[in-house]
Amino acid sequence: MSQVEIRLPKMGESVTEATITNWLKNVGDTVELDEPLVEVATDKVDNELPSEAEGVLVKILFEKDQVAQVGDVIAIISSDGAAPTNNNTPVAEAVVEVEKTVTAAVESVSAASSTDTIGKTGPTGKFYSPLVRSIAEKEGISMSELETISGSGQNGRVTKKDILDYVENRTSAPVAAVQASQHNEKAAPVSKQATPSGGGNVSLSFKTPSIPAMPGDEIIEMDRMRKLIADHMVMSKHVSPHVTSFVEADVTNIWNWRNKIKNEFKKKEGENFTFTPIFVEAVAKAIKDFPNINICVDGDKIIKRKDINIGMATALPSGNLIVPVIKQADRYNLVGLAKEVNSLANNARDNKLSPEDIQGGTYTITNVGTFGNVMGTPIINQPQVAILALGAIRKVPAVVETPDGDFIGIRYKMFLSHSYDHRVVDGALGGSFVKRVADYLEAFDINTKI
Repeated sequence: MSQVEIRLPKMGESVTEATITNWLKNVGDTVELDEPLVEVATDKVDNELPSEAEGVLVKILFEKDQVAQVGDVIAIISSDGAAPTNNNTPVAEAVVEVEKTVTAAVESVSAASSTDTIGKTGPTGKFYSPLVRSIAEKEGISMSELETISGSGQNGRVTKKDILDYVENRTSAPVAAVQASQHNEKAAPVSKQATPSGGGNVSLSFKTPSIPAMPGDEIIEMDRMRKLIADHMVMSKHVSPHVTSFVEADVTNIWNWRNKIKNEFKKKEGENFTFTPIFVEAVAKAIKDFPNINICVDGDKIIKRKDINIGMATALPSGNLIVPVIKQADRYNLVGLAKEVNSLANNARDNKLSPEDIQGGTYTITNVGTFGNVMGTPIINQPQVAILALGAIRKVPAVVETPDGDFIGIRYKMFLSHSYDHRVVDGALGGSFVKRVADYLEAFDINTKI
């Protein structure tokens, strides 16, 4: 019987593992080439993986909710269409029975000796892969002790290397401390720790409050994406000291120009022209003027990015947010930006983004004006160092300066809120950058052709 191993493919430069969320085929089913086989979820995006071969699915090696590493064999397909046959001999059956007995005995001993079950999610919301949990149980590491290990993976996740390093350097003192904390675990709130990626070995800690349920309350379990967003936001506020600068921009020319061309664009291109491509163009121009905004921090090193890759926070039907990225945004004209913005936004809402679509961002914008908000104080999308919130465009009375004197006129205005990492971006740079974006918006040429 010819068999083909189906491996978990590489799904982006920083993606090393994925959770199996749903098998679309069962063992014994016929599978066509490129037919969707399994749904997986990474820290970045959810995906359907197509089959790399045609035949019969004869074995599934990772069950639903298990985590597989990139390159792991997750299934086997018989390419000659033959399903597995039962060739068990009495000896083979006896071996199987012995294995079952041994396995049951081991599980029984483990259950008897374990006082702290290691779940896939800890009290602080940290996710632990099956491999990490297995090592923890083997080494007698309790959940409380596991929670104290600093993770180097995505969103602070504990990796195999982290736990093995911990085991190697483990001493009796931390264990004793953990045992003492276990004794008082129910009485004391959980303490979380985060170590910033720069600025020395400062350790930040806080206690999460214990929330009692009240009569009539509804308990809603966070979905996977909301948990990831929550972890990412908390991590960002710990890593970066946030400062926000505000600027008001007069966008009357942009408002009038878009009203003039939007019907023509819709007829010509078959899609809408929103304000977003104009904002992206202004941000890209300002980044070229202030390249030190287009950086990230690695410990005590600053990495200045060559490409200008602008992420745009997009609301999903579920209420969650995702940030697709316009790669090399400074190389597009307005029409190209409009098409790219529309394509990414539609794919985000239809859950069709690829891992590459949400990676590599160097700066992010978020449009809080979509929800009628005048301004906001956005949280930086790590490992970037700045993010711009775009407020609602409002028709307001304003003082208009002319060579013949000032007068009160009706203008379209909006607030720009720029949050930045004060470790590496000072007020002069952060404030000058957002002012430059406003300058580009106010100087928009109403005679621009599309």
